[in-house]
Amino acid sequence: MTVLLEALGREIPAERLVTDPDVVASLSHDEAEWAPVEPAAVALRARSEAEVAYAVGVCAELGVPVVPRGAGTGLSGGANAVAGCLVLDLARMNAVTEIDVDNLVARVQPGVVNDDLKAAVAEHGLWYPPDPASAPWSTIGGNVATNAGGLCCVKYGVTRDYVLGLRAVMGGPAGYGSVVELGRRTAKGVAGYDLTALMVGSEGTLGVVTEATLRLRPAPRGLPRTVVGAYSSLVDAGTAVAEVTRRGLTPSALELLDRRCLEAVEDWKHLGLEAEAEALLLARVDTPGAGGDDEARAVVDAFGVGDPLFALVSTDDDEAEALFAARRLAYPALERLGPVLTEDVCVPRSTVPTMLARLVDIAARHGVTMATIAHAGDGNLHPLLITPPGDDVARAAAQEAFEEILDAAIELGGTVTGEHGVGLLKRDGMRRELDPLAIEVQRAIKRTLDPLDVFNPGKVL
Repeated sequence: MTVLLEALGREIPAERLVTDPDVVASLSHDEAEWAPVEPAAVALRARSEAEVAYAVGVCAELGVPVVPRGAGTGLSGGANAVAGCLVLDLARMNAVTEIDVDNLVARVQPGVVNDDLKAAVAEHGLWYPPDPASAPWSTIGGNVATNAGGLCCVKYGVTRDYVLGLRAVMGGPAGYGSVVELGRRTAKGVAGYDLTALMVGSEGTLGVVTEATLRLRPAPRGLPRTVVGAYSSLVDAGTAVAEVTRRGLTPSALELLDRRCLEAVEDWKHLGLEAEAEALLLARVDTPGAGGDDEARAVVDAFGVGDPLFALVSTDDDEAEALFAARRLAYPALERLGPVLTEDVCVPRSTVPTMLARLVDIAARHGVTMATIAHAGDGNLHPLLITPPGDDVARAAAQEAFEEILDAAIELGGTVTGEHGVGLLKRDGMRRELDPLAIEVQRAIKRTLDPLDVFNPGKVL
């Protein structure tokens, strides 16, 4: 560590370098409680692209791995330290450097919090749509690393759809510590391979993103309508989700929460929620004017196919907002109950009812406590496996259920991760999902762009 500190200290102010073991440990992992963590050598709280570039060059020369992190809100272990690494904390590179109103573009540093960007562009009548449930805390750099989705991606797409260009510190042919500009800022462009898209979702394994050029949209007009459906089972709710898709309806959000999630949020935050049903569906329709009214009624009709306890357009804005708040708060509320192993499978929307039935069966057979939330409108399900603290038997059962859920999603034509990333937790599942030749192509890309395996080694592949 001494040699590394001396080398970094030649160009980087000492106050940026963190050596206190407790502080380094706090920066050495994300929220994936079940993913392994090894002791890092030192952390760097970078303030500039130049500091990142210099640090990467030093680490490559000394054979020290670099593990980038943003806010540490990830759920797959993608930001977990490996032994002797430099943890590269980008949270303080948090400037919105440009908002181009005329061309609907923003340039931001990786440490900008998602909701802070939304607030900044809203002052100009603009909107940045990707909205993971962690939007109040997660950073754009982390969103880019995992290609984050969120509540409104069913209609408006995921992070990759909004990243026009990137600046990144890379290695390989460019040389470690080189700053490479990728992509564009125009609405269209096909000059060369789409290296920007390759970097989005690469989980920090190909380089360190230091700036993102993002597509914006005009802010939505009018007030959204909220449609609520209550069901006596998860499968009934899934039937309604499949019907919404079958009828060609595209609400701006279509979310699912089960009773256990609602009870956990209410016990924690006391929002005045009543958890009488086994599952709730929450849809938002943002089409302005009379067309939005018609669309909301059409969603209610589709919800009816699932034999709901009730399905209606909410007339209580406060209650509707509380329900969506509960959806965002579900994960931290459940974390209070014990260690949580989080799934992120995504299946074709027509198979959502079947996958929900599989979840219920898997949890019952393994004796695992399960709560379920979902971006149901795009088939992205988040079953959460909860175990009592210190219960090794329950933990082993949850891990077996976790892998079986991955296999069920693959069998139904789905994927092991819709938005959280592979990280450490889903590497085996990814290998079961993908064509072996596709994995070899990915490994070849990694070897070419990071031949020394400096960037976030051991993750994904």
